Amino acid sequence: MIRAYKFLIRPTVRQEQALAEMLRDHCSLYNGALQERRGAWRHVSKTSIKYGMQSAQLREIRAFDPERQGRWSFSSQQATLRRLDKAFAAFFRRVKSGEAPGYPRFRGVNWFDTVDFPKDGDGCRWNSTPRDAVTRVRFQGVGHVRVNQHRPVVGHVKTVSVKREGRKWFVVLTAEQGQPEPLPATGSVVGIDLGITNFLADSNGGFVPGPRHGHRAAAKLESAQQALSRFPRCKAKDRTANHRRAVEKVAQLHGKARRQRLDHAHKTALGLVRAHDFIAHEDLRIDNMSKAPAPKPDPDRPGTFLTNGAAAKAGLNKSINDAGWGVFLTILHAKAESAGREVIAVNPRNTSRTCPECGHTAKENRPTQEKFHCVSCGHHAHADTVGAVNVLRAGLVRRDANPA
Repeated sequence: MIRAYKFLIRPTVRQEQALAEMLRDHCSLYNGALQERRGAWRHVSKTSIKYGMQSAQLREIRAFDPERQGRWSFSSQQATLRRLDKAFAAFFRRVKSGEAPGYPRFRGVNWFDTVDFPKDGDGCRWNSTPRDAVTRVRFQGVGHVRVNQHRPVVGHVKTVSVKREGRKWFVVLTAEQGQPEPLPATGSVVGIDLGITNFLADSNGGFVPGPRHGHRAAAKLESAQQALSRFPRCKAKDRTANHRRAVEKVAQLHGKARRQRLDHAHKTALGLVRAHDFIAHEDLRIDNMSKAPAPKPDPDRPGTFLTNGAAAKAGLNKSINDAGWGVFLTILHAKAESAGREVIAVNPRNTSRTCPECGHTAKENRPTQEKFHCVSCGHHAHADTVGAVNVLRAGLVRRDANPA
């Protein structure tokens, strides 16, 4: 199996400058390759340019510009061209399936933050000074950069990436490992119902409170965004020192909330995986749930619109995104696979409206967001707990119908 590791790196001033130049030059290569593809297709010949054709031009580009493009790893530049090729492949896939196309766009210097090295030892070297007490990673054109390695890397390192997040720099490794030993069986099964007030409720009656990291940071973020709004919109190179500090402040607050959300998801998923052999959850379509409502034209007054509840829906969408359900479910599946646990997603339809005692399904069974009161048998419970119980039952039925 492949596992990813992410470590903070601590470059010197000169190394940080070199890393920034590396990102700038790879961004220039990406934009140049995109411009070539656009120009060729707009020509009357409708020429389609592929990755192989652009990769073959790299030697000439490096020879023509040795001070910039010639400084960096050939393989990392090929990875940047593959990145563009994947963007076009995704674009054509969306066009074919009838989705919003999303044509690949040019990247600004501040929107290009990652350079990939497809193979350890080709343009980069993990643990480049093995006899040194401090772990270092070497990048071609940059040198040996100090790494804050907070945990050991298990397995054979396959790829290395360098990433910029605000003012911090990180190295991201992928390592090939053997299949880990599964955790001891507990004999426990559980269903979970994700929510906003409570992050999740389980079928045993337990609750995990919603952390609401974005909501807690809202006041500081609003103040920082107001300070940023006082500066005119301009390119990054034209920003004053105060303008740059205002941009960094907003980015820091967003980054802190994102890291807190990720940490909470890891800890919650780990607790579930350690305690249960089988976990069932709702198969949520989060993108659809957080969409803005469609406008409602007023048939009596052309050019005007009726109230569609957009303001209330915006608050709900913000809470859904703040909860981070998608990130949590991705982490849960990954941890369960490593631990030898089973996770199944089930259809969430009517899970919180169906009585777990008598099976009666009705909208009236859920008079409020939290309360469940069956109008048929009179069963009382928390609505989220009822949903978790029904999710577990549906998951067990699906597991027994499709044995591994």
